[in-house]
Amino acid sequence: MSVDGALARVIRSAADRAERAEAEACELCAARVGTEHAHLYETGADEVRCVCRPCSVLFATDGSGEGRYRLVPRRRLRLPPVDTAVLGVPVGLVFFVPRSDGTVTAQGPSPAGAMRWEVDAAAWQRLAAEVPPLASLAPDVEALLVNSVRGLDEHWIVPVDDCFRMTALIRREWRGLSGGGRVWPAVEQFFKELTERS
Repeated sequence: MSVDGALARVIRSAADRAERAEAEACELCAARVGTEHAHLYETGADEVRCVCRPCSVLFATDGSGEGRYRLVPRRRLRLPPVDTAVLGVPVGLVFFVPRSDGTVTAQGPSPAGAMRWEVDAAAWQRLAAEVPPLASLAPDVEALLVNSVRGLDEHWIVPVDDCFRMTALIRREWRGLSGGGRVWPAVEQFFKELTERS
C-alpha cells in the first residue's frame, strides 16, 4: 500500500462524509430535506429529529404518534421585557421550556453544550399569569428565549429547535474563557435572523 493511496482514501472518505452531512435526510423515511424543514420532538429521547414535509403532516395533530413524537411549531413571537429574575436563573442567555409533566427546565448554552436547571414550577405559573403569552407555550416544543447579555433585553417565544440551533452555534464559535471575538457577533446575528423570520 502506498502512502499516496492511503492519503487519497482518507481525503475521499472525508469528502464523502462532508457531502452526506450537507445532504440532510428525513429521520423517519430517509427522503432528502431542504435547508428549511420541519422537526419532530422525540419525547422519550428529549431530542429533535429532522423530517420531510409529508412525514411532518402525519404529526400535525395532538395525539398522533401515540405521544412519542410532537411536531415542533414554527411560531416566533417577540415579547416585551419579561422579569425572569423571579425564576432564579442567573444567566443572561437562557431558554425556558415548560414540560408536559408540569415541570419547567432552564437551559443555558455554553461551550460544552446546554447547561440545564429545574425551575420552580410555581414561580413559572405566577410569571405565566402575569405574561399571558407564556401560558400559551406548547409543552416540550416551544420555549421562552431570553438574551440579556451585553446590555440587551430580548425575550422571545420560539420553537425549541431554534434554541438547540443557538446552543450549537455557541459551542461552535466559542474560543477561550470569555468566548473570543466570534461568539458574540454570531449570537447577535442569530437574534437578528429571529427578527427577520418572525
